[in-house]
Order: sequence, then structure tokens, then C-alpha cells
Amino acid sequence: MSSSSSRAARTNAPPRDIPATGLAAPLNPRRIAALLCLAVLGALVGIAGTLVQSAWFPGGLLLALLASAGLFYGGRCLMGTQPGALAPAAGWLISVIVLLGGRPEGDYVFGDELGLALFMLGGMAIAVICATMSRPPQLGADSGRPGK
Repeated sequence: MSSSSSRAARTNAPPRDIPATGLAAPLNPRRIAALLCLAVLGALVGIAGTLVQSAWFPGGLLLALLASAGLFYGGRCLMGTQPGALAPAAGWLISVIVLLGGRPEGDYVFGDELGLALFMLGGMAIAVICATMSRPPQLGADSGRPGK
């Protein structure tokens, strides 16, 4: 009797050919290229945001943070994983840090300290929020309930 119950347990076992997802998935050249493009877009948004936020202080800061949030969230939705939000955030952060260094003449891109602090902290907070969001609901996913 034990052999029949062990056979029943084996037939209910999940299939062994489950594809790896996330960081365990094999490298995909298209995915790597998409993440690199998102990082370059993040750098461009960081440069543009730096210029806009210092030019028109209250409105420019909001515009720069909204553009960053749109890119980070869009990358998250496009890729469906955390690296989709982290790649543009890394490009954004690297470009902003490079612009913080200034020029040999002594001037730098950022206007005032308040705008700089709000832009840096706001952008990093938005990046963390977008990277740690739950996955968006899958369209057409089976709810598991009959009749739905």
C-alpha cells in the first residue's frame, strides 16, 4: 500500500523543468542592452534635471523629480524586475555625482544648497521607492477562482 501512496505523491510533484527567473536567469543580451539603455537614459535625465532644477527653482525641481520618477517607474514596469528601476537610477546618480565635482574654474552646475539637497535626496528616495515596489499585476492572470 505504501508503494501506491508514494506513486500518487510523485504524480502530484511539480515539473522539474522550471525556468529560472530574476537574478538566477541566464544572461540575455537583449536584457543587458535594455538595462544599459536605461542607464544612459538615467544619466541624461540626471543631467537635464540638474540644469532644470537650478534654473527654475521650485517648478524646475518638481519637474526634474517627476521626470526621474517617470523613468525609474517606467524602467521597473518595462523590465518587470528591480534592475529595471535600478539601472536608470545608477545612471542618474553617477551623472549627478560627476556634476557635483565642479570645474577647474571653481564654479559648478548646481545653484543653491537647498535645491541640491532636495534634488539628491528626492531622486534617491524615488529610486528606492520604485525599486522596492511590488510587482505590477499581470494582465490576464488567472485568479484561481472559478467563473472569474
